[in-house]
Amino acid sequence: MTDYAGAVALARAWAAERSQPRAVAAANTHVVTLARYRREFCEALEQFDVLLPDGMPLIWCMNRRCAAALRDRVYGPTFMLRCLEATQGEFSHFLLGGTEELLEVLTKILRGKFPRLAIAGTYAPPFGTWTPDEDARIIEKIASSRAEFVWIGLGCPKQELWIARHKANLPAAVYAGVGAAFAFHAGRVRQAPMWMQNAGLEWLFRLSAEPRRLWKRYVVFNTLFLFYLMKDGLRGR
Repeated sequence: MTDYAGAVALARAWAAERSQPRAVAAANTHVVTLARYRREFCEALEQFDVLLPDGMPLIWCMNRRCAAALRDRVYGPTFMLRCLEATQGEFSHFLLGGTEELLEVLTKILRGKFPRLAIAGTYAPPFGTWTPDEDARIIEKIASSRAEFVWIGLGCPKQELWIARHKANLPAAVYAGVGAAFAFHAGRVRQAPMWMQNAGLEWLFRLSAEPRRLWKRYVVFNTLFLFYLMKDGLRGR
């Protein structure tokens, strides 16, 4: 989908249909570069039903190379809020990721913003690699909640790999990997000012805020993105 209205409408249609699990990923330069760098991640993304164009540098490249004529990105955290607003009183939601304390704060804030919002369940999974029993526990919690939307804030690439790996066994619902959206909406992590987001500098804001955790994502993969871009340009791709 190329704009928020279209993406939200598609997600609502899938939730109403509820015939199978549907997967949504927000694709920025880190995501597309990682997909090219790591075959396993590329294969995981191939199982997603839609990739949202999240990230202004990616939008500029798509407009220049593919004549996409995109006006704005579809930012994962904003997509989440717009879906919650559009579906309150109609569908229910499940939140997977973060800590119990963060989910408690997030639930309270979201219900304050959207009074008719139905949050059918939340779950803060353990950190680290999950056992098959833990995967089964998570799927059972989602199934018992009967939620039509499942928001997954595990970070990239863990959330995308988990959705793809288990998609065949997931209950019918809309599954969206939204990365740091939980921390943003709970007020735990500051978002970049709008002017930096519009200028494609959100990565610089986040890197300066969490350099030890995010240096590889932004320094290494931004460099790789530019390398692949120039390489493809030379090849006329």
